Amino acid sequence: MNNTEQLDVNLLDGYLDSLGQDIVQQMLDLYVDQSKTYIEEIIDSIAQESQALWQERCHKMKGATGSVGLLAAHAKLVAIEKLPGQWPEKSVYISELNEINNHAVTAFETWLASK
Repeated sequence: MNNTEQLDVNLLDGYLDSLGQDIVQQMLDLYVDQSKTYIEEIIDSIAQESQALWQERCHKMKGATGSVGLLAAHAKLVAIEKLPGQWPEKSVYISELNEINNHAVTAFETWLASK
């Protein structure tokens, strides 16, 4: 998947134009730190087998991915946020989400470095 499939480059270009590269880098750094927490919280909702926590935590991360223009990660969260409680499958979804998120962050870093 290339950067244009991973990222909302129009959104990110807008951020870059209005905020500057240093602030966009800070946004990315904050997202990277927060996404680790979000994924841990989603995993915890699986351990608790709590559909309410699953939805709440997926929703929170979905908002964060949208805010930083990570299209593929956002799409994955849209797809899984409201899925009913198939807990073993949800563990697989989180594994996939983690991989998609890592690729998206790398795409963002590559995009930002090219600016």
